[in-house]
Amino acid sequence: MKTLFVVNPISGRGAGERAIPHIQNFIDRHRISGTIIVTQYPAHAIEIAYQKAIDYDLMVATGGDGTSNEVINGLMRAKTERATIPALGVLSVGRGNDFAFSLGVPKGLEKGFEVLLNPQTRWIDIGLIQGGDYPNGRYFGNGVGIGFDTVVGFVAARSRLTGFLSYIVAALKTAFIYFQAPLLELHFDQQCQTVSALMVSVMNGRRMGGGFMMAPHSLNDDGLFDVCIAAEVPKAQIFALIPHFIRGTQLTQKSVSLERTKTLRVTALRGSLPVHADGETICTEGNSVTIQNLPHALQVITPK
Repeated sequence: MKTLFVVNPISGRGAGERAIPHIQNFIDRHRISGTIIVTQYPAHAIEIAYQKAIDYDLMVATGGDGTSNEVINGLMRAKTERATIPALGVLSVGRGNDFAFSLGVPKGLEKGFEVLLNPQTRWIDIGLIQGGDYPNGRYFGNGVGIGFDTVVGFVAARSRLTGFLSYIVAALKTAFIYFQAPLLELHFDQQCQTVSALMVSVMNGRRMGGGFMMAPHSLNDDGLFDVCIAAEVPKAQIFALIPHFIRGTQLTQKSVSLERTKTLRVTALRGSLPVHADGETICTEGNSVTIQNLPHALQVITPK
């Protein structure tokens, strides 16, 4: 099996770069027909995955959620032009690693290597979001965040902290300084609702922000998104909600609801939409986005 490791050297505060000799050692030790390509700039992994899709059987995104997202976008773009594309594997050395979590791939190189040596392949759904800076669409594997959690991600990205702690501190700052809840119109498959929303999380996976269980029962192969909607609450109550989102018990709170849908259109009737997909910025002040589920669109490597 010809394998390409796409490595983001700056992921995980340099963990991606430190992983390179270990990956080469893994290739040599197990006599894998493997190649390493290191990304050089933002969106480079999209180009690599698209251009090299015809040459490999397996493509391993080595980094965090941003790296996985870029490789997904390159592979899905290649899929529109040819019948077959490589399966996707993940080596989880980034900050959030939520996409890897949704696949059941543990964090760290050695555990990731074990998955590659004893793989199970399966098909998962992929999301496509259109709007903001991506009118023609951007694919995602884990989820889309609209509102509070998106601003938290923007703040965390500027933090000197790493991991889950960076998101917790960013959530505290966001609640008091940065965020005003917009009034949203949500069009699902079968219904429409209007809500002043703290946040809307459109989940293919289960977790965001490295530890917030936005949709603990979501399945990434059922053809549906789990959409977690948190209505606006007083700022002091935001902090009472955070532990529930960490534990995945937020549906016990009156301000939180869940819908399942294949498609969703979100329009800001008042205010604007800060939106991310897999942690990648879709827009900071958008007006409308459309999201659709593409069932069983990508083959991935998961633990047995």
